[in-house]
Amino acid sequence: MRTTTSRSSTGVPGLDEVLHGGLIAGKLYLVNGEPGAGKTTLALQYLMQGVKEGDATLYLTLGETAEELRAVAESHDWSLDGIEIVELAVDESDLMGDSELAMYHASEVELQETTKRILEAVERFKPVRMVLDSLSELRLQAESVQRFHRQLLALSQFLHARGCTALFLDNRTTDHIDTQVHSVAHGVIALARNLPAYGPVQRQLHVTKFRGSDFISGYHDSLLTRGGLEVFPRLTPNEHGAVFSRDTVTSGVPPLDALLGGGVDRGTATLLVGPSGSGKTTIAAQYAVAATGRGAHAVIFTFEEAKALLLHRLRALGLTVDEGDGPGQLMVHQIDPAQVLPSQFVNMVRRAVESAGATVVVIDSLNGYINAMPEKRALMIQLHELISYLNAHGVATFLVAAQSGTLGEDLPHVVDAGYLTDTVVLFRMYEHGGAVRKAVSVLKKRSGLHEDTIRDLWFDSHGVHVGPPLKHLRGVMTGVPVEVVASDKPGPVSIDEQAKRS
Repeated sequence: MRTTTSRSSTGVPGLDEVLHGGLIAGKLYLVNGEPGAGKTTLALQYLMQGVKEGDATLYLTLGETAEELRAVAESHDWSLDGIEIVELAVDESDLMGDSELAMYHASEVELQETTKRILEAVERFKPVRMVLDSLSELRLQAESVQRFHRQLLALSQFLHARGCTALFLDNRTTDHIDTQVHSVAHGVIALARNLPAYGPVQRQLHVTKFRGSDFISGYHDSLLTRGGLEVFPRLTPNEHGAVFSRDTVTSGVPPLDALLGGGVDRGTATLLVGPSGSGKTTIAAQYAVAATGRGAHAVIFTFEEAKALLLHRLRALGLTVDEGDGPGQLMVHQIDPAQVLPSQFVNMVRRAVESAGATVVVIDSLNGYINAMPEKRALMIQLHELISYLNAHGVATFLVAAQSGTLGEDLPHVVDAGYLTDTVVLFRMYEHGGAVRKAVSVLKKRSGLHEDTIRDLWFDSHGVHVGPPLKHLRGVMTGVPVEVVASDKPGPVSIDEQAKRS
């Protein structure tokens, strides 16, 4: 018999992390959800993990047949070898074969017969892990709520005495919660699915109860595909972090680095905001490619631009791109907001940082990220958690946000994430000399001084170019500037002058 302090791995990727190590062995757990939510799949993964660890496993089914369970396993390319499957459906002849049973109600006899078969199967196979599928059939057999609860409590005590970790599956067909069942169970795992107006089914998992252990609360996105159920734990920044040196990350373009007071710091987030076509993605990618040139690993997550097109544009600028997941390499992930779940994306970022060692992360763009979120409030909360996590790991994060419109000082924001970031770089397009030009400036930098100047920005086959401060123009932010003479106004304040004044 295992001790109650030992853990029983669920075999479901991500779920053990949610449960801080897995289920506490020797206890009874309730897994509920509507039909099709993934309960059977989760249960089979749990038992297959037991087979891998050498545990005796048992699947007791009141609804699905053994043949149907094997069909489910086959759809995932699984083998159920090593899992004992016992069908508990009571034959009608068992209920009518003895005249002495006539004095009892048929439902009571059926429940007693089912319970007897459960006890016999447990005594015969002595499972370390067991699944009962499902409580819905037991509830129907009992008819009386009191009789059902008494039988469930007796089963729980019987299994606990034998050190068996049991999953009881239950169909949630209404919003009503059976509090008595919840009180008997040591823990409750709820599965939910939602069909949005567009896109695939969205699945979530949350732990509503887990005695004797902490766990990550809240809803966690999950994915049910060929290969089984996968859970993407909600990010908890306070539980993650790494020791790092707060070095300065440079772009490799000296005038651009001068504008930012030498560059951006590791462990900070930079927001690049401006209208479409103003150079935001290119500048963010410039930092990523420059980092790989120094032997670091950088990752770009692009929600809008195709990976092949982005890499083509970078090479057209004369930038050397070495694709891969190792040091000195750049990895580009193309994200489809309609297919990738919010927490799934967060876990992709985590793998890039924790497994591949990325120190520069670009998210392009927040507009695409919004489309992956169910509501704006959830976006801001999750974005705050993601930025806090990346900062705690010493990552230089670049967030691209597009504004609607092209010219003008007061272009509307799709999402205002400036307060979440440490540095804000503003991009503008303006008309001058019969041409549309680009300008870049820095609005804030919490980690140090920066220039207050507005500089010209352009790109060609030789790379990124940042010109001198536009001292001869006034009104660049409006999109239609005018020429000024030197006597009109003093020029922008340089970093040296800022230091003197402070």
